[in-house]
Amino acid sequence: MATSEANHSRAICHARAAPLRRWSALLLVAASTTLHPAALEARQDSSHVIKWWHGAVAVGGIAALMLLDPPVQRYAQDNSGTGADNVASVVRHFGQPEVYVTVTVGLAVAGLAAGDSRLVGSAKRVGASLLLAGATTGAAKFALGRARPEETLDATSFSPFSGQDAMPSGHTAMAFALATSLGDEIHRTWASVGLYGLATAVGWSRINDNRHWLTDVVSGALVGITSAKLVSGRWRIFNLRPPAILATPGNVSIAWQGSF
Repeated sequence: MATSEANHSRAICHARAAPLRRWSALLLVAASTTLHPAALEARQDSSHVIKWWHGAVAVGGIAALMLLDPPVQRYAQDNSGTGADNVASVVRHFGQPEVYVTVTVGLAVAGLAAGDSRLVGSAKRVGASLLLAGATTGAAKFALGRARPEETLDATSFSPFSGQDAMPSGHTAMAFALATSLGDEIHRTWASVGLYGLATAVGWSRINDNRHWLTDVVSGALVGITSAKLVSGRWRIFNLRPPAILATPGNVSIAWQGSF
């Protein structure tokens, strides 16, 4: 009887893991077969420079959007159910290491095996985007100290440096960093639509699971998109050039160069 239950548990785990393997394989195939050389070459000439007021508008917009946090949280919980929970349990993996690390490492291995420097460069940019998004998210969580909706119904509960870590949503930030970076590398409309759709689904899953407020998800999306655009050189802050990855045994870091 115990053996039968163990086999049943393994079958369930295998069934749940299958979609993740399919997603990773599809992303790797798409990236390796449709990378657009022109998109990889055109970088800083068409860069959009981020001004201080762009940040002010973003912060102001998120602050205004906080008015919708409580009603969106109530609506999501009132309309959640087994079906929504099952979908959320699958799509949220797009914002977790088993997908974004697999995709990044897969691109690097494929590029090295094929001797394709463009593919290796794409892997570096995707990796740098994820590193920047992760570092920014971690710093913001620590500094803001916002409570999660599962902890309190007060959407304005902020206690800086307290260990509370709702804002921004890390899953959403990583999902949008991956989606934006891959979309820019592949440079195909169908790929961007699919990738951003998956990233948006990750954000929805965090609200459905009562782990984040609406503005946690929106701010996470902004962090992810901005990180990828800065790494690719499509967006720039002041005179900073796109960052580069510095890898040594046991350590990976991001370095920036700028002219003043």
